[in-house]
Amino acid sequence: MSNMAGTPGDITRRQMLRRIGLTALVAGPGAGLLSACATSGTSPAPATSAAPSASGAVSAANPFGVATDAPLEVVIFKGGLGDSYATEVHEPLYKKAFPKATVKHVATQQIAQTLQPRFASGEVPDMIANSGTDLMDNGALQQEGQLLELTELWDAPSIDDPSKKVRDMVAPGTVESGLIANKPYLMNYVFSAYGLWYDSALFEKNGWTPPKTFEEFKTFCEKVKAAGIVPFAYAGKNASYYAYWMILISAAKIEGNQLLVDIDNLVDGVWKRDSVKQSAAAWAEIGKYMDKSFEGLIHTDVQTRQNQGKIALYPSGSWLENEQSSQTPKEFKYALTPTPSVTAADAMPFEAIRAAAGEAYIVPAKAKNPKGGLEYLRIMLSKEGARGFTQKSGNITVVTGAADGLELSPGNASLSAAQTAAGVNIVTYSSFENWYKELETELRKHTNALMFGRISADEFCDRMQKAADKSKADSSITKQNRTV
Repeated sequence: MSNMAGTPGDITRRQMLRRIGLTALVAGPGAGLLSACATSGTSPAPATSAAPSASGAVSAANPFGVATDAPLEVVIFKGGLGDSYATEVHEPLYKKAFPKATVKHVATQQIAQTLQPRFASGEVPDMIANSGTDLMDNGALQQEGQLLELTELWDAPSIDDPSKKVRDMVAPGTVESGLIANKPYLMNYVFSAYGLWYDSALFEKNGWTPPKTFEEFKTFCEKVKAAGIVPFAYAGKNASYYAYWMILISAAKIEGNQLLVDIDNLVDGVWKRDSVKQSAAAWAEIGKYMDKSFEGLIHTDVQTRQNQGKIALYPSGSWLENEQSSQTPKEFKYALTPTPSVTAADAMPFEAIRAAAGEAYIVPAKAKNPKGGLEYLRIMLSKEGARGFTQKSGNITVVTGAADGLELSPGNASLSAAQTAAGVNIVTYSSFENWYKELETELRKHTNALMFGRISADEFCDRMQKAADKSKADSSITKQNRTV
């Protein structure tokens, strides 16, 4: 999920576009949450001793001193991004750099289930795409000494221009998005935009336009419902975070980005602020248009129903189009619209959207070949590695300019237009999802209760404040802090 340094007022339109990897596409040549199905997981077992890591001679081409014949094991979450970007782009590039090395590829949709026993035994892989509903708790991994700090990666020479550091080749805020305890442990790779997704062909056919205010939203819902289509839906069984993203985005648009900074920092009473109550109440009204059965569905069920023309608006990130590619009819055209304005006095305009770096890649500290893991990440952060990722996954990376000249799909073209319209009005990221797992789990639960009509907005705020207070009071949880 994500990070962006600074607040909307601090950056120019061109800087903002550079952050999302689209400058060349929408602003001329010369300029890249939670993640394709991210967030969740359980704490790993305590660290155990591991075999000494392999090392080789340091050189300009091999800045980490990777042992050229050391095996490398890569574990990839095979979700919305697939894994062909690893097997057909990054792993071959690694093999090209180290022909004597063998590269073992493991793909899974159950990251924690697959890797928990290995962390317990000390037999860990060298690089992990830690994503998906079953991801591991990054904060807990770091606390237990299981994550390699990535400062060496960000300070290494870039493959494309060795006179520049890797950190200078990525969108601003990328390095900060991976901070835990004020040090970089996560390499967030994908730039995503979050909002409401729809089929522009269906809307055009019915003469519908996406609502810009919540009053328009309710009118829109009545109109769509009368046409026999569900106006808005999400999957309550495994993706209630798709809905809470919308609640938090709307709250931030009401109050400003400081709200999300304060939520991350466990500021007293933050969940009871008017902005959160107003947002929760507005979204609860929209929840009334969902059938109760959606609480028992998973995200792919709901997304496929949208592809079948049965759902109008669906909350998600910009990986959605690629994730649904095998289910999407040819005539279906993905498009993105921002969350509607809740009040006339919102701090941010309707056009404001959340855009952030996400999809965390990590190197285990106890890996046999951690230097190889670092080099693998450096390869990912080259223009060739990033461009190949975009071509294989359909998603834009944090590597500045890597997507220059690529032909855009309908969803990415819509994303480009949405980013242009947003200008500097970018809703900031959230870090509590990675920092405080128990709090995030409570938010999933209470979001479903709110959206499916079991609790009021006031009750939602009360319960979330209690959950935040509990996390804040728990001395076993390391507290984090962000300033922007």
